[in-house]
Amino acid sequence: MSINQTVKANREHKDSVFTLLFKDPERLLELYNALAGSDYDVDTKIEINTLEGVLFMDRMNDISFVIDDKIVCLIEHMSSKSENLPLRLLLYIARIYERIIDKKATYREKLIKIPTPELIVLYNGKDVFPEEKTLRLSDAFIDVPEHAEKFGSLDLTVRVVNVNYGHNDAILKKSESLNGYAVFVARVRDNKNSGMDLSEAITEAVKYCSEHGILQPFLSKHSSEVINMLTTEFDIDVAKEIWREEGYEDGREDGREEGREEGREKGREEGQITIAVKLLAMGLSLDKIVEATSLTREKVEDLRDSLDAAGRS
Repeated sequence: MSINQTVKANREHKDSVFTLLFKDPERLLELYNALAGSDYDVDTKIEINTLEGVLFMDRMNDISFVIDDKIVCLIEHMSSKSENLPLRLLLYIARIYERIIDKKATYREKLIKIPTPELIVLYNGKDVFPEEKTLRLSDAFIDVPEHAEKFGSLDLTVRVVNVNYGHNDAILKKSESLNGYAVFVARVRDNKNSGMDLSEAITEAVKYCSEHGILQPFLSKHSSEVINMLTTEFDIDVAKEIWREEGYEDGREDGREEGREEGREKGREEGQITIAVKLLAMGLSLDKIVEATSLTREKVEDLRDSLDAAGRS
């Protein structure tokens, strides 16, 4: 299968395990109540308005919804750390408001009321991470002059919550679905660490959870989908780690050969380009590829366009 064919094949995949699990309004309401400490009941109106890309990794955000006509909540499921989440979520929330608010309303003289945004990130990666962390958009500003308040200002905060099993027990206990998801992911990782290959590790975790009443009846209904989705997710995480290392090694080797800083930079970029091409072939989103390689978005777009042109020729 060619690179272009692989890209097209992967574009058929639309959900992650997390989004599939919490697309159900009752599970989503349970999750929100656990995170917010609220007690909305099952009759509460909840409208899911997730921005969808072509692929789950191209999805603008994992889940967004309006609850009780009052709150816009974006929950970005994250398995790798990023300090740029406030910027990403700024762009996401703007898109959401564009979708749910009449554009003509912004030109009215009278103040219009809009849903209050709550920006939440759930972290379940392998790196050490605190129970909770707050990220601020203003931390990314290049310069904040003393007179900034005279000209208006912009800031945005993101609440990052560690939902790995063994962390934030109070939250996990309030959401059976989130707790089950944490147990399931932890079981997969433990299986891999014990020597199982990825497919075996995921299959055994599905069996274990089914036998112990975890994530039921979700796993009974979606077991084959879950295995396929999680295999893709884990493969991509591992691939990004390996290809990052490959790019770094390529840069070091070329640097030794040429003996100049230019050689190191050239080799590093070539390694990053190689990684980007592989990730494009897997169907990874442009944002994820920029994050994984440190190439500019323009460079990644050029690579994508070149691959598409090659596929058409």
